[in-house]
Amino acid sequence: MIYPAKSSIRSKAMTHESAQIIKEAVNLFEKRFRTTDNLRVFFAPGRVNIIGEHIDYNGGVVLPCALTFGTYAIARDNGSDKIRLASANFEQFVEVETGRLVNEPAHDWANYPKGVVDVFQKAGYACGGFDMLVSGTIPSGAGLSSSASIELVTAEVITTLFSLNVSRIEMIKLCQKAENNFVKVNCGIMDQFAIGMGKKDNLVLINCNTLAYEHVPCNLKSYSLLIANTNKTRGLTDSKYNERRAECDKALALLRLHAGIDDLCSLSVAEFENLEKFIDDPVLKRRARHVISENERVKLAVSLLKKDESILKVGDLMNESHRSLREDYEVTGKELDTLVQAMRTIDGVAGARMTGAGFGGCAVAMVRNDCINQLKQQVTSDYTERIGYPPAFYDVAIGDGPGELDF
Repeated sequence: MIYPAKSSIRSKAMTHESAQIIKEAVNLFEKRFRTTDNLRVFFAPGRVNIIGEHIDYNGGVVLPCALTFGTYAIARDNGSDKIRLASANFEQFVEVETGRLVNEPAHDWANYPKGVVDVFQKAGYACGGFDMLVSGTIPSGAGLSSSASIELVTAEVITTLFSLNVSRIEMIKLCQKAENNFVKVNCGIMDQFAIGMGKKDNLVLINCNTLAYEHVPCNLKSYSLLIANTNKTRGLTDSKYNERRAECDKALALLRLHAGIDDLCSLSVAEFENLEKFIDDPVLKRRARHVISENERVKLAVSLLKKDESILKVGDLMNESHRSLREDYEVTGKELDTLVQAMRTIDGVAGARMTGAGFGGCAVAMVRNDCINQLKQQVTSDYTERIGYPPAFYDVAIGDGPGELDF
């Protein structure tokens, strides 16, 4: 894998839509902070995982990408020791001192930027006071990493305003640490990494064990990515998540008695087929089968994309991924299965699968451009008839990572 140097993604060209969002955010900033002096504008995207689900904690490789929607931040150095935070999405206004940062449940979303400043300071980086207003365009509750987007845009703000010499990899690690240690959410590093290393028209292949990564060109040609939201609040409880992890650990322990491996994803599918007889519990066997086969699907998808093979072949791998998540890992649920199946009935859908934690949230599909409107209409009708309420759709493109925008 390759290790490109930190990319300083600056002066991005703005679309009419982003220019309008920024204009409205600047106007709101003036109302909240009573000034527009020395304003700077930053952006960090959301992300979606194309393939490679529930294998990050099993030593696997994942293939997410940054998206063209995300979190805008209007910010300025205020020359004090105060951090003042506002949002275009929430009424709440938070003011704290840089030396007195604690997680306060009442501060809700503001705990994410506070946490980023806290871990940067504890890592030895000097952060002064600043004013920041964020405006998020990531759909709430969709599982497209709005929290990691806020973390990365905050990191861009403070490293730029206070001239902090922080590598992009270190920034990503610190943002994950903020969520783990300050916000107390035990997330992996994929979300922060996919956002931090995002590159237009490229997926990011990440080895979750070593953090080795590679940008993989994704030429969708006459296809586009489409995200469909079940509009069911994601319900993968801590107990279910912990249950899956424990099952994987048990399967690994049994296999280790017969193979010198550090994690499930160290095995190929062929190797697992020779070893699965040592797992008597059919549930544990299915869990291990998903993890090992999903890891190979990611590698196959990367191989196809590098050869610029047919998107239909990548779509087949996405379809197989969903089947595995439904039958072997059992993390889909009625809403996701209904949504994915409805999308696959449309001619022009190369592949569709759940993305994220499961039990609600979103699915991602590769759809031929001339079929997108038909899909939205037909799937809305079919899904609503079966589930009782409509889904939502987000037209997305693969975008760059965080950076400062011209303003």
